[in-house]
Amino acid sequence: MTKWFAGVLVCLTVLLQYRIWLSDDGVREAYRLRQAVDQQADTNSELRRRNEQLAAEVADLKSGLSAIEERARSELGMIATGESFYQVVPKVVTAPAESRDAPTTRTAQR
Repeated sequence: MTKWFAGVLVCLTVLLQYRIWLSDDGVREAYRLRQAVDQQADTNSELRRRNEQLAAEVADLKSGLSAIEERARSELGMIATGESFYQVVPKVVTAPAESRDAPTTRTAQR
């Protein structure tokens, strides 16, 4: 009877070990799920940081005109009343052309 009981325990242990290590819902699945949870946690923290920045920007826009003025200047190119807008155009450097005063000599071939 003891040998039979020991054999059943060995078979049960082997079956359970198979399910833990080799089945679809075993250790490999737990590892894959842990990686997915870690990746989602990284994504969540990044989105949380972005939401905090946007909330700060909304609060800034609600509280004062300086943020609205800054946005109007940078994104819309607006200027305040009484200001003058000066646009500085860079000087275009061109290659020196051949002398226009020099006579061109062409000989016609006949």
